[in-house]
Amino acid sequence: MRSIGLDVHRDFCEVAIFEDGKVSRHPRVPARKAALVAFARSLEPTDQVGLEATGNALAIARLIEPHVARVVIANAAVTKGIGAARAKTDQLDARTLAQLLGTGFFPQVWLAEEPTRLARRRMSRRAQLVRERTGLKNQVHAVLHRNLIERPPASDLFGVKGLRWLATVELPEDERETVSSCLRQLRFLGDELRRLDQVIAQSALEQQSIGLLLTVPGVNLITAAAFMAAVGDISRFETPSQLVSYLGLDPTVRQSGLSPARHGSISKQGSAGARWALVESAWVVAGAPGPLHAFAERIRARRGANVATVAVARKLAVLFWHMLTKNEEYAFGRPSLTAEKLRRIELTAGAPSIRGKRGGGRVYASAEQRQREQQIAVHAETAYRQFVSQRRS
Repeated sequence: MRSIGLDVHRDFCEVAIFEDGKVSRHPRVPARKAALVAFARSLEPTDQVGLEATGNALAIARLIEPHVARVVIANAAVTKGIGAARAKTDQLDARTLAQLLGTGFFPQVWLAEEPTRLARRRMSRRAQLVRERTGLKNQVHAVLHRNLIERPPASDLFGVKGLRWLATVELPEDERETVSSCLRQLRFLGDELRRLDQVIAQSALEQQSIGLLLTVPGVNLITAAAFMAAVGDISRFETPSQLVSYLGLDPTVRQSGLSPARHGSISKQGSAGARWALVESAWVVAGAPGPLHAFAERIRARRGANVATVAVARKLAVLFWHMLTKNEEYAFGRPSLTAEKLRRIELTAGAPSIRGKRGGGRVYASAEQRQREQQIAVHAETAYRQFVSQRRS
């Protein structure tokens, strides 16, 4: 079996072939469909091909896959040592990839199925739209700041009341042009976000896994969708610790010789979007009655609010692993709140609203039912505190 390393660039691929302990060079292949298909047809059915994860690596892998035994994409974070070598050329990089693949030391990454890749692209595009919208809002605030304008009377400058006030503010002509331009772009981005959220909501209604995650109070559609897009098939992770490490929520460790291990900040590997969504949800989850609220308070007393929030995000990842692996809802969920979440998702997906119902996504639940659900969560929190206290004693 030959092992073929591809050092992929935008316009070409440098090729090296490892066979019988020796590495030989192959002519460069243009990074175009016709050229790549011709190159793949020239390979043997028993060959294996390895390349680094880059923007066009997946498309190249899909073209080569039908013609060889297997195609493997390497984790660029692990192979970054190639870039630290004293001598670095495209040819040397291809040779190194071929040798790693041929000797069994190739750091392979998981290739997601098309539905997962589609979800990842949607969540990535949504995050980009949100960043652009935030940047535009910051520009408007900067205009007010540099012109010594007082704070707006509304908590949300870009709500109905805030925009009405902004239209009355006296500004220089060029500054008013800047504000008007930003507001036009904000309206456009708002429309794009609504369209994208509708597609995400429609897809979420068809996924049982997202429905399970929504039973956790404080977890919304974006958190659940971002988590499932990053993780994909939960069965890939044999233990919750593997999932935590994959999401970059595990602490870094430094230890050498006889010195004790030193734990630092989280590794921040894996999907930044899923990690951000978990941390954002952790702030909400930590404020709701339940075991996670007691856990957050215990960590906050010793390490501070920020560390406690990250710890709750890690707990959420572990909790999600157990729920998805066992196909179970959250034991201390609040059905009335879950029903409201699902109704809001239906409305976002385009379901018709019911006239005469207050709040649109509001689902009826009696005061007694809501109070009973909250009492169950409080009892669970109390039981957790007692468990921790007994374990320490």
